[in-house]
Amino acid sequence: MTRPLLILRPEPGAAATAARATALGHRAVAAPLFSVRPVGWTPPDPAECDAVLLTSANALSHSGSGLSCFTHLPAFAVGAATAAAARRAGFGRVEAGTGDAAAIVARAAASGIGRLLHLTGREHKAIGHPGVAIVTRIVYAAEAEPRLPEAALGALTDGAVVLLHSPRAAALFRTLLDAAAVEAGAVRIAAISPAALVAARTGWDLAVAAQTPDDAALLAAAASLCD
Repeated sequence: MTRPLLILRPEPGAAATAARATALGHRAVAAPLFSVRPVGWTPPDPAECDAVLLTSANALSHSGSGLSCFTHLPAFAVGAATAAAARRAGFGRVEAGTGDAAAIVARAAASGIGRLLHLTGREHKAIGHPGVAIVTRIVYAAEAEPRLPEAALGALTDGAVVLLHSPRAAALFRTLLDAAAVEAGAVRIAAISPAALVAARTGWDLAVAAQTPDDAALLAAAASLCD
């Protein structure tokens, strides 16, 4: 029997990935390991920013009314899904990357951008570029669950392939799996990047990284482990 896919990313991303998986003919189980909440923030002067850097769609859905001060600026989004969310949020000029955050910052620099406003989560990786001044504002936090959800444990019993959308999710999943006394050697994982694969540590039944850091490639990687 084909294995189900276990999706651990926060909502609304979990539902979006589950819908894509279902459309591809997979049985999807969403069991988010994080709950995302907004964090109060003080917007900088828009006149001091050339563009906005977006490394997660969560920044758009949790930044509140302050976001409207910046939608007239270009937005540089790390991937297609975040770029689409930026357009829905009112940004008229959006550049979508196909790599990681460093790659989209490099594209911004090549476009002549010298000052970027990075709207991001509390747990984030600092980004630097010699030609770009980056001002960071934390607009959301992703709170980790203390244990594996029952839905996740049930899916693992059915032999689910686990989708890991970030290094943080990978590390947390491994910690909660160990705490639940589930053997990693009986679990198959698909990670969105080599960094996420490393964060999950070793000892899995099978483990692969997506060819590119996006949902479509991650689903394809997971599908390769389903049989």
